[in-house]
Amino acid sequence: MHKIEFIGRTDTGLVRSNNEDTFMLDPAMVYCLVADGMGGAAAGEMASLIFAQTTAELFSFPKPATEQELVDRVQAAFRDANDRILDHVASHPEHKGMGCTAELLAFTDTGYVIGHMGDSRTYRLRQGYLKQLTKDHSLVQDQIDQGLITEEQARSHRMRNIILRAVGVRPSPALDTLRGPIFSGDLFLLCSDGLTDLIEDRDILRVLLQDGPIASKADQLVDMANAAGGKDNITVVLAQVA
Repeated sequence: MHKIEFIGRTDTGLVRSNNEDTFMLDPAMVYCLVADGMGGAAAGEMASLIFAQTTAELFSFPKPATEQELVDRVQAAFRDANDRILDHVASHPEHKGMGCTAELLAFTDTGYVIGHMGDSRTYRLRQGYLKQLTKDHSLVQDQIDQGLITEEQARSHRMRNIILRAVGVRPSPALDTLRGPIFSGDLFLLCSDGLTDLIEDRDILRVLLQDGPIASKADQLVDMANAAGGKDNITVVLAQVA
């Protein structure tokens, strides 16, 4: 059985007046999450908090016995949070448009399960190679896939913030679920787009490859995003397989 070490950092950034991001770590139930709220002011903050609280409730039960049970629980977290946000908007029409992107990473004794919706991301560093495990649910990612724009053009595209899938925006949105094995030394990064809109993957890799505790790596990533302009809230969660 692998031991997982978790650390998380969130920062309002240099432009926004409030932080709509939420992260959660639960070493006992061996999961972590990042949620990036949308909708402005309290509504965005509330959406990401609803996702985190819903996940915490579902993971308060005994640990799943099988990988499929863990997949089912991850899927339930997104489904139930989506329903709760829609119910909230129905009762509070002034919060129409609220929602969140979300990453949820949970571990079994030998593997991982990821739930992904939106343009927050999950990466994995393994044997010196950084791989983006999730694909953004965004307009610019669709245009990249169609060969209409390059990844470099996407970074400054005027419609780069248009999200095609999010939690709490419409009934029954499609969820990406990924799974795979874990090995000693694997390092997972969950982050909001406040990091990846400003910091390129090669610079993220350079930080993650450094010696030292993962707490200092998380701090450095947040500091780099702020040094690059801090245009959005920045949230970073690291999960290290011992």
